[in-house]
Amino acid sequence: MTIPPLVLVHGMLDSSAVFDSLQRELDGRRDPLLIPDLPMRLGRTSVEEGAERLGRAIDAAFGREQSLDLLGFSMGGVLVRYWIQMLGGYRRTRRFLSVGSPQQGTLTAQPWPGWLFGGIADVKRGSALLQTLNANLDLLSRIECHSFYSPLDLVVLPGWRAVLPVGAVTMLPVLTHPQLMRDPEAIKPLARELLRP
Repeated sequence: MTIPPLVLVHGMLDSSAVFDSLQRELDGRRDPLLIPDLPMRLGRTSVEEGAERLGRAIDAAFGREQSLDLLGFSMGGVLVRYWIQMLGGYRRTRRFLSVGSPQQGTLTAQPWPGWLFGGIADVKRGSALLQTLNANLDLLSRIECHSFYSPLDLVVLPGWRAVLPVGAVTMLPVLTHPQLMRDPEAIKPLARELLRP
């Protein structure tokens, strides 16, 4: 079976460079590979707008029909989920890895005003966006999902909320949010999952 292209989606304060360690570990074994730079303007860009940009980048790289695997780190995982559930991405997604993503909201987002930081407000606990995504999990359940998280994550707080409501869950033995994309103890299991047929 041919493995489909892989799309890596960075977080709110990151760029495509956040995946450098993962790329080195993959060592060209997941080409073609798309890592779009999606400006999130320090959380002012809404999840919907970010997901629409992601969709345009995917279509430009692979057309509208190509099957895909996707990995979203931090806020990037919520963008991927929105694209899958709300923008039709479920039709072409084979596998979705969510890594340290506030899929169930995070306490660190609570103080930020939504009128200024729309993207951050989207990942507040109980936000309208997360309620909408959780109201219909059928589309997400049609694809293979796997959540990876750190229990000590201070960006997604508490860390155990960084998991999708469906699919497998793996705890990674790292201490901080950035280590999810830097520490070999996280990178190696992520690469193993991405290289699985």
